[in-house]
Amino acid sequence: MVPTSHPLLTLLLAAADGHYPPVDGGVTVLPPLRRGLECSVAFTGHAVVATALSEETVLGLGANGFGGSLTPGLLSHLAGPGGWIDVIDVTLVARGTGRASAPPSAPATASAPATPALPERHDAEDFPRVRHARDVRRGVRVYGDERGVVTLAADGLAGRRELSIELEGSERTAGRGAGRALLRDALDLVPAGEPVFAAVSPGNARSLRAFLAAGFTPLGSEVLLRPARDTAAPVAAAGAP
Repeated sequence: MVPTSHPLLTLLLAAADGHYPPVDGGVTVLPPLRRGLECSVAFTGHAVVATALSEETVLGLGANGFGGSLTPGLLSHLAGPGGWIDVIDVTLVARGTGRASAPPSAPATASAPATPALPERHDAEDFPRVRHARDVRRGVRVYGDERGVVTLAADGLAGRRELSIELEGSERTAGRGAGRALLRDALDLVPAGEPVFAAVSPGNARSLRAFLAAGFTPLGSEVLLRPARDTAAPVAAAGAP
C-alpha cells in the first residue's frame, strides 16, 4: 500500500508557491510524522505542530503563531524527558534546474546547457551531514566531488524532497564560493521546476548566505523531535515523514 501524504506536505508545497497560512497567530495541530518523529514549523504569524499530543495540550503549553511554537519550554514538553530535539533551522526552498537529470541524448539549449552531473559518492558515510540525513530521511543519495558532499533525499520531512551539503578540507574555510557552486550543481540533479527544500541553522551564516545566493528562498523555521514521553496519546502517524 502506498502511504498517503502527510498534511504538512500540502502546506509546505503551497508556501513554496507563495501561498502561506493566514497571519492570525494561530496554531494548526497535525498528526505526528512517521518513524517516531514530530516537528514544529513556524511560518509568518502561524505555526504548525505535528505531534501525537492533542490540540488542547499543545495550546495549553503556550504554542502560538508569533514565535510561541519554538520556545525551549514548549519543545521540551513536546519531546518529553528522554526525547531528542534537533536544532532550529531556517526552512528554505528552491527549484530544480534539471540540467544534469535529463537523458544524455537530450540536446543542450541556450536556456539549459548541458551540465556534467555530480557523481555519486560511496565514501562519505562518515560525514556528519550524511549520517544525519540517513537518520531522519529516507531515499537518501549522496553526490559530490573534491569540494564536498550533497545529500538528496526523496522523502524528507512530511515527504518533501530535501537537499543538504557539507564542504570538506580547505573549502570549509576558504570562502571562495565553493558552497554556492556546489549547491547550484546540486540543483542540476533535481528535475526542472520541482521544489527542493533545505534546513539551515541560522547561526551558520556562511552556509545561509550560500543557500540564498544559490537561489533558495526562506519560508519559515522548523525543528524536528523524536519524543520519549511517559504517556503519549495513541494517535497513528499520517503518511510520510
